[in-house]
Amino acid sequence: MWSRRLVLAAMVLPLALLVLRDAPLRLATPKPAVVGPESGHGAPQPAIVSRAAWHAAEGMVRDRAEYTGAVSAVFIHHTGHPNDYDCSDVPAMLRALLADHVRNQGWDDIGYNFVVDRCGTIYEGRAGGVGRPVHGAHTQGFNADSVGIAALGTFGPGVTVPRALLSGIAKVAAWKLRAGADPRRTVRLVSTNNESKYKKGDTAELHVISGHRDSHETRCPGDALYQRLPAVREEAARLRDQ
Repeated sequence: MWSRRLVLAAMVLPLALLVLRDAPLRLATPKPAVVGPESGHGAPQPAIVSRAAWHAAEGMVRDRAEYTGAVSAVFIHHTGHPNDYDCSDVPAMLRALLADHVRNQGWDDIGYNFVVDRCGTIYEGRAGGVGRPVHGAHTQGFNADSVGIAALGTFGPGVTVPRALLSGIAKVAAWKLRAGADPRRTVRLVSTNNESKYKKGDTAELHVISGHRDSHETRCPGDALYQRLPAVREEAARLRDQ
């Protein structure tokens, strides 16, 4: 039998094959220099495993975090990992994901703001403070005023999406969205470059909680997870109405 270390290493290999299709693209335009305010939350902050707790290699991060405006949209992704991982192994998987994003893809940090595993545990992704509107690198053209949440796994057709994972995503979305945002409605966003379905300067009307495929030619976050997004929107709305 393989050792756990070898299994974890093997989990990283599919990422190189998935990156051009599903992973966030490197920013092609400068990020805003102005540090934004604390996020206006409509639901309580859920429990979040910090970067310190999952032992992120902070020395690997190339630039200091920068900030954007209050979060008006949430984009859901998947990471492309096999789904049969042990949740106790997730910190090691995140360290490998960070190394892949920085060393192999040339980004300054992990692209996603948050990662949620199949057990429903929420992890801090990109550095900068979970309560701040950190400018991510998750949805090219729409990184401003948005947050990227990645589901750890692969969710193609026929895959059962764990209820705990959906709940974790809904909790982050309900908390991070600005005051007054309705998770069940749409939002108008202006594309900042030509790297999505929308040319730079074009206005896109997207779900407040969207899948990556809504703005890009990609399968992300997978058919099975994408089909569950209406339930995520309803759950996020319920949490904000409490």
